[in-house]
Amino acid sequence: MPSTEYQGASSPLASVGRSILSIRRDQVHSMDSPHDGGAGGAGDHQLESFQRHVAELFHGLADGGGGGGGGGEDLLSLSWVRKLLEAFLVCQEEFRGIVLGNRGMAARPPLDRLVGEFFERGVKALDVCNAVRDGIEQVRQWRKHMEIVLVALDPGQRAVGEGQLRRARKALTDLTIAMLDEKEAGSAIAQRNRSFGRNNAGRDHHHRSLGRHFRSLSWSVSRSWSAARQLQAIGSNLTAPRSNEIIATNGIAIHVYTMNTVLLFVMWALVAAIPCQDRGLQTHFSVPKNLLWAAPITLLHERILEESKKKERRNSNGLLMEIYGMEKCSRHLAELTDPSQYPLVEDKEAELRQWVQELSQVCDSLNDGLDKLERQVREVFHRIVRNRMDGMDCLGLAAI
Repeated sequence: MPSTEYQGASSPLASVGRSILSIRRDQVHSMDSPHDGGAGGAGDHQLESFQRHVAELFHGLADGGGGGGGGGEDLLSLSWVRKLLEAFLVCQEEFRGIVLGNRGMAARPPLDRLVGEFFERGVKALDVCNAVRDGIEQVRQWRKHMEIVLVALDPGQRAVGEGQLRRARKALTDLTIAMLDEKEAGSAIAQRNRSFGRNNAGRDHHHRSLGRHFRSLSWSVSRSWSAARQLQAIGSNLTAPRSNEIIATNGIAIHVYTMNTVLLFVMWALVAAIPCQDRGLQTHFSVPKNLLWAAPITLLHERILEESKKKERRNSNGLLMEIYGMEKCSRHLAELTDPSQYPLVEDKEAELRQWVQELSQVCDSLNDGLDKLERQVREVFHRIVRNRMDGMDCLGLAAI
């Protein structure tokens, strides 16, 4: 789907939006208190502004995830995943402002139900954040094996000796076993029962207290936990709002549906990219085409699915570009470090140094990006917690 296909729409709600908004202008004053916000032209502007901003953010992700060219981040690279989380945090904060700015309406049907369901989906997303954080730690462990390879095959050496080849080959074998164990046994590190709240014990009292609020809801992922099932739970009964719900909520029902969809897509993309227990990408994902942000999100969903179906990616632990680079380099280096080939002929040694250089670039990317990604996933976790607590307070419910 070309990017121009989703650039020209004149309204975020297209024809449906126009008809709903025109009806709402005639009815809204008789339905809502002037203190609820969102009435008249200001509400129309707010409705369109949020929808357009979501579209722009994901349009940028789609343009930056085309696999090269245009100067953008490659799809599913560490930098692209971090940009995705940045977009989610922006959407989340704007949505929080909308809900808190319409407290009166948010506490009444049908918006109270819609907003409450969104926050419950957020609780389910917390487990995904925990599992992704464990997956990041697993990639760190793999990186340690790669660093041993780089030390053994230091490009600065004049020649590669048999001892260096054996040491590198052992590290590559250990890496292969570790990655195979991850595929066959699921995420063993999930048994460590780590969580963002617990790991922050010495850092931030505010985050500690938020973690305590959610221990009973999303403290860790168990051995039987499944990323695929969790994504299905987040997407369960996710449908676009009906016309009467849009009218009765001054259009805010569309914002709730937008955030539900963004939440589902972001969690799905994280599971696709990062090693997770029982990964599965077949979550049903369908949005009305007349929403302005639908085209870039659908396009990204299709691109990630296409990537997962490529022969060389089908059995991967994760679709993160750096994981693919790790797998590719280790496969070629395992062949080149076979001691039976020692001493290496000149062209083989040149090929070895080329793959060592590529592996070094992968390690540099992981060194720079994994910590930043973990901090962003942590921030997403805590932002979901804080926004849910604020939302439950807005709805007059206890955030338990």
